Amino acid sequence: MLMKRIVFCFIIVMVNLFINSCTKQENAIKHDYSSNRLIPIESESKSKMYVMSYHVGHTSSDCGGKCISIHGNDCHIDCMGYGNVCTQVATVSLQQNGPTVIATTTDTFDLTSEDFFLMPDRSLDYVDEKGSHVFLNIPEQVVYRDTATLQFTFTGLFFSEIAAYSNN
Repeated sequence: MLMKRIVFCFIIVMVNLFINSCTKQENAIKHDYSSNRLIPIESESKSKMYVMSYHVGHTSSDCGGKCISIHGNDCHIDCMGYGNVCTQVATVSLQQNGPTVIATTTDTFDLTSEDFFLMPDRSLDYVDEKGSHVFLNIPEQVVYRDTATLQFTFTGLFFSEIAAYSNN
C-alpha cells in the first residue's frame, strides 16, 4: 500500500513538472522580444533616428468587430491595438527629456492612413552603444496625426533594463 502511494505521488509530481514546463515554454513564446525591436539607423540629422518594429493588432472575430467607436459606430480596424497579428515598422526620431522619451514618426504614412493609431503597450528590445540589451517601453495610447506635419508622436516612453510589458 505504501509503495502504491509513493508511485502515485511520483506520477503526480511528474505530471505537474510536465505541465509547468509546457506553460513556461508557452509563456516564453508569448513574450518574444526578438521581433519587437528598436534599431538605430545612421542619420545626418541632429536627432537620432531609429526603426521601431513590433507586432500589433487582432482579428475582427477576436473583438466581435466592435473594438473601437468612430462617430458613435462600433467597428474594428486591422493592425491596431492589442494582439500580434500584424508587424508594424516605423522610422522615428527620439527626444529624451530626463527619464521620459518622445518618439515622432518621420514618414507620415508608415503606421496607417487613418488620423489616429491605437498603440498597445509594447517593450522593444534595444542594444545600446555598450552592447547591453535594454528596452524602450511604450505605454498603451491613442496617438493622433498632427494636422500640420501629418506625423504621429508617442509620449511617456521610457528605457529600462527589463521589459515593462509582455507584448500581448
